[in-house]
Amino acid sequence: MQRVYLDNNATTPVLPDIQAAMQPYLWEHFGNASSIHHHGQETRAAVERARESVATLVGCRASEIVFTSGGTEGDNLAIFGLAQPGDHVITSTIEHHAVLNSCKYLETAGCEITWLPVNANCLVNPDDVRRALRPNTKLITVMMANNETGVIQPVDAIGQVAAEADVYFHTDAVQAAGKVSIDVNQIGCDLLSISGHKMHSPQGVGALYVRKGTILRPLFFGGSHERSRRAGTENVPGIVALGKAAELAAEGLSHGAMQEIGRLRDRLEQTVLAQVEATGVNGGSAARVPNTTNIYFDFIEGEALVIALDLKGLAVSTGAACSSGAIEPSHVLTAMGLTADRARASLRFSLGKENSSADIDFALSLIPATVARLRELSPVYNKQAVSR
Repeated sequence: MQRVYLDNNATTPVLPDIQAAMQPYLWEHFGNASSIHHHGQETRAAVERARESVATLVGCRASEIVFTSGGTEGDNLAIFGLAQPGDHVITSTIEHHAVLNSCKYLETAGCEITWLPVNANCLVNPDDVRRALRPNTKLITVMMANNETGVIQPVDAIGQVAAEADVYFHTDAVQAAGKVSIDVNQIGCDLLSISGHKMHSPQGVGALYVRKGTILRPLFFGGSHERSRRAGTENVPGIVALGKAAELAAEGLSHGAMQEIGRLRDRLEQTVLAQVEATGVNGGSAARVPNTTNIYFDFIEGEALVIALDLKGLAVSTGAACSSGAIEPSHVLTAMGLTADRARASLRFSLGKENSSADIDFALSLIPATVARLRELSPVYNKQAVSR
């Protein structure tokens, strides 16, 4: 059976060049990067080369990059490393659960949290951020690109608000890294988290940008790794892979690779909307990362459509992978004002570097007919059809 994968916001396949880069550090170059002998210094050099590559991707100094196990750890380190009881934190209602649940925990630990709303296009209003500021505001944490809709938040404007108020600003850039250009100085953020497995390196590695002078309380206690900001022996193969992914991402951004992915996404989106009635794009009027579209298919259950498409070889999702199986509709889509039924009828299609025009053809050969068949089983849809 032919299989096409359009769920790259959940995770991405490791690219051959990235696998080749990390392979020697699984066997031949096995040293502990903290050891002072040849084997350790060999791997230390590889870690520092990767650090330079990641720093180049986000526009910072290499010394400002802390390697982590992924986006969740990076978000947690940024939030718990700064906020403490009595502090006020500003965040949004559409954050990834790594931020949402961290902030919910802070509420139980004596912090005050302001949950900013979004408009129908999934956008936070920077003026709302300004109005939420208090004398005890310690941190603003607003994501750069939403993982379900792909909508890009006005992080430059939010960074300006944070700078004027002398408040720390963290942005979760997990779904933005490698898809759009990032410059931490232009954004004005103090912390920015990324994850390797969203940009074609393996699961289990990520990085947190920490602006020089920002003092974080560590989450882990042990050795003085990562300048005492993240204890634990470095995951050298993963870090090397992340460094190579950052290099490839930077090349792709400069050579137009993401524009081509955007054209494929647009063809998929426009053709579905033209061929399938009672559909629309969630957040479609806002700027989005080029690989993502979130489309609602009224009168059906999104999970039923995901399963039906998967049985035919097409992998898509109803939203965040970490929320798979959740009974409640997407918190992102309901925050945008969608009804529970429409939120549950929404699917996310997210493309990666290995997707081709033929993959989009395959998806389009399945989606309209599969939607039509599921709607035939929907009493609500049939009632609507009769009334027409």
